[in-house]
Amino acid sequence: MVLNSYTFMLCFFIFIYIIIFLITYIWNKRKLKKKKYEAIGEMNYLIAKFKLQKKNINYKKEILVISLINSLIIASVGTFVTCLNLPMFVQLLIGFVLLFALIYALYEIYGRHLVKKEKESKK
Repeated sequence: MVLNSYTFMLCFFIFIYIIIFLITYIWNKRKLKKKKYEAIGEMNYLIAKFKLQKKNINYKKEILVISLINSLIIASVGTFVTCLNLPMFVQLLIGFVLLFALIYALYEIYGRHLVKKEKESKK
C-alpha cells in the first residue's frame, strides 16, 4: 500500500510533534525539579513582556502548555517546508520566516490569555 502525500504529511507531522513534545517537556521538567525557574526562557519572555507575577504562575501547568506550543510550531513549520518543492535555501528562508511569525503570534496569544487569567484570579 502506497501512502499518498497527505497521509504521509499527516504522519510526519504527528511523529515530529510527539518527539519534540517529549523532548521539550522532559527538558523543562528537569529544570523545574532543579528549581531553575529562570532557566525556562519562554516563561521569562512571557513574564517580562506581559508583566506577570511570578508568584501566581503554576510552573508545572505552564511548561506543559509551552511544550505543546513549541511542538506545534516546530512540527508545522518542518512539515510545511519539507513538502515544498523548492531549492534548499528558499525552504530555509521560508522556514525561518514562518518560525519567527508563529513564535511571535502564538506566544502573544498565550501571553494575553495569561494576563486575562491573572486578572480574573485577582477578582
